[in-house]
Amino acid sequence: MEESHKLWRSSVRAFVTKEIIPYVEAWEEAGRIPRDLYPNAAQAGLIGLGYAEEFGGGGLETDIFHAIITSEELARAGAGGIVAALMIHGIGLPPIMALASETMKHKIAPHILSGAEQISLGITEPSGGSDVAKLKTKAVRDGNGWRVNGSKTYITGGMTSKWLTAAVRTGEEGMGGISLMLIDLESEGVSRSELPKMGWWSSDTATLYFDDVFVPADHLIGTEHQGFYGIMANFNAERLGMAAQAAAYARCCLEDAVSWAQERETFGKKLTQHQVIRHKIATMAQRIWTTTSFLDHCAWRVMQGESPIAELAMLKVQATETMEYCAREAMQILGGAGFIRGHRIERIYREVRVMAIGGGSEEIMRDLAARQMGL
Repeated sequence: MEESHKLWRSSVRAFVTKEIIPYVEAWEEAGRIPRDLYPNAAQAGLIGLGYAEEFGGGGLETDIFHAIITSEELARAGAGGIVAALMIHGIGLPPIMALASETMKHKIAPHILSGAEQISLGITEPSGGSDVAKLKTKAVRDGNGWRVNGSKTYITGGMTSKWLTAAVRTGEEGMGGISLMLIDLESEGVSRSELPKMGWWSSDTATLYFDDVFVPADHLIGTEHQGFYGIMANFNAERLGMAAQAAAYARCCLEDAVSWAQERETFGKKLTQHQVIRHKIATMAQRIWTTTSFLDHCAWRVMQGESPIAELAMLKVQATETMEYCAREAMQILGGAGFIRGHRIERIYREVRVMAIGGGSEEIMRDLAARQMGL
């Protein structure tokens, strides 16, 4: 680890300790994070991490391990909804930075990276999720632009975002007829419906409806009919990020379980003096370090310019299964205390499923990995 990584961890930890942890329960109950958290996070360098200074970012001197450290430190709050809401630009903005015109980049990125506006990603539809090639939301040419009709669902930030990077059908059926477009969610014809959730309470999730929504021609992201490839490239980064988060939440579970077991007494001795508890903790640690090693390996390969699709798919499964195991074992060790609202373990436990499903379910990831292996 380089000195810049150590300094970055210290900086993010200070921000999370001061600006997030004291308010977690209030934000969870409110179902939102406050609007001023975005510019504060931008000021602290979180939102602009990895983006060029010309667009309002913090510069390109950072690497993937700075992003992993960010995930680890944000996870200390034990509330995935806060991370999902605050960092949603991490999946909404990259397709623009990778594929869009310089004009669009300069128009959108500075407002996002300053925390003034939000951008979400719109892929999943009510008719299907992981089968992107069959999406139905359609864009038809209309003068100097398109008219978009259809809907997107399970959109993180859907109620509060100004912009949506959306996958729409501009051509024939299949992956060759999909384009990416930037949709202004304040446009006429856009409506939103909030979705109550099992976890991620402090982030808003919505279904978005498009009724003849006009999208200007210059809001096409990249080349027409080539959006599928941009989506797939974006998924790789999203899965690496989700794996980092899942591993970090598993580590939080281990920390809380160890702390509790060292203090709690049953049958006249500390929980750590019971062999079964020590074995639970050892197995949690074993799975976490296995996952962390796999994560570091995949991150290093991506930094070398590789695109290890199969490994990233398997990494996400490994990380979310580790999170699920550690959340369960930590809950068992804490017993009734872990079941009470307001405890970090309770929050993490009810967010296991969204991590296992989001960005590609475990079943889809395993099948993708197998196909990449030539099976």
